[in-house]
Amino acid sequence: MADIKYEIIEEIGVLSENSRGWRKELNLVSWNGAAPKYDLRDWAPDHEKMGKGITMTADEAKVLKGLLDSVE
Repeated sequence: MADIKYEIIEEIGVLSENSRGWRKELNLVSWNGAAPKYDLRDWAPDHEKMGKGITMTADEAKVLKGLLDSVE
């Protein structure tokens, strides 16, 4: 498996934390040197390990925000 390089550009917020200290976070992340994207996934306390997640462009994040704004 190839090494995945990442840099957390901005820590935006934490949605939840489990009993082991892993947190579901929304961050702005650059993956393998590419332009940063919004990223939602579980992270270990030291940001050295991560779970599966999703990445979104700014345009996709705006669409998601609109969808979430309509949720009651």
